[in-house]
Amino acid sequence: MAAQSEFVNYLLELLAPLGAVHARAMFGGYGIYRDGLMFGLVAGDTFYLKADDGNRAEFEAEGSPPFTYKKNNREYAMSYYQAPDYALDDSEALCRWARRACEAAVRAAAGKRTKPQRTRGRPKP
Repeated sequence: MAAQSEFVNYLLELLAPLGAVHARAMFGGYGIYRDGLMFGLVAGDTFYLKADDGNRAEFEAEGSPPFTYKKNNREYAMSYYQAPDYALDDSEALCRWARRACEAAVRAAAGKRTKPQRTRGRPKP
């Protein structure tokens, strides 16, 4: 397994008070997980946290931009917003932001479970 970046290791140390938080390499970056749910995303040396209607306004009030990527000459925004810079120097502050991101991840997972499952092919008579 490839070694994690120093930045990811640093984040995991800051997030240690949250309990079992771990990183998983993905798409040239890292997903940050707690209780099996991804609540954070690391791209380069930037940490993004899960956002939804319950916490997005907090990120916007801080001036935090969303994570974006380009595909087929189009830019897409994901439901992850950059963690405030000051929180990256303060474990307590980062954990507050991360807890809210974990709550957003739980809400997102609950929403996925309530959607009807698509079936492949024709339904059986």
